[in-house]
Amino acid sequence: MRTQRVTLCLPTDDRRRAHDFFAALGFATPGEPADDGVPEPLQVALNDGLHVMLIPTDGFGWVTAGRTTAARDTAECLLSLAAGSPAEVDGLLARAAEAGGEVVSPAQQRPWGHTGTFADPDGHLWEVAAPSP
Repeated sequence: MRTQRVTLCLPTDDRRRAHDFFAALGFATPGEPADDGVPEPLQVALNDGLHVMLIPTDGFGWVTAGRTTAARDTAECLLSLAAGSPAEVDGLLARAAEAGGEVVSPAQQRPWGHTGTFADPDGHLWEVAAPSP
């Protein structure tokens, strides 16, 4: 089977906060608004092939058959975003901090590229990296 799009699902404690955070980073959140004004389901379109769906933490268990979610500050996965330049890495990290995220690894040049990592308001880790020139 080959799929056209992958949707990565993550729990969120606050749909409005998650929506506002990712909108502030410049990502589209497609869909019709629910009663709370946030699209349902809440998806962040990273590109045509990958969306992140943010599911309320208290409803996440029905999708995972009751399995517990990872505790905050537990790295269950690292989402990595490709940037086109070091300036794009720096800019996205700055916007993430301004929007309520936490820069957990400031941008720096490494052998494989210019990279930094931020945590979204729910504590999920996002790396941003631009290749070395």
